[in-house]
Amino acid sequence: MERPPEPQIDYPCRWSYKVVGASEMALRAAVAGVVAERAHEVTLSRLSRGGKYVSLKVEVTVHDHDERRGLANELHSHPAVVFVL
Repeated sequence: MERPPEPQIDYPCRWSYKVVGASEMALRAAVAGVVAERAHEVTLSRLSRGGKYVSLKVEVTVHDHDERRGLANELHSHPAVVFVL
């Protein structure tokens, strides 16, 4: 199956990630550790119906494709993170 082409993105730009995990505090700590000194904004996005999962919206300025994908990969590899959208 052929992958669709990547969207054309003009860098630098503001990028949003949705980060999902079991603990809001642990997710916030994970985000702070990954984005480090970059200016960013984290807001509560949603709680699951049963309260088992929470999602945060993370907005950060990225300067190129590698940085954008690298942040997503770092977030995804953190133990507190279930998945990243």
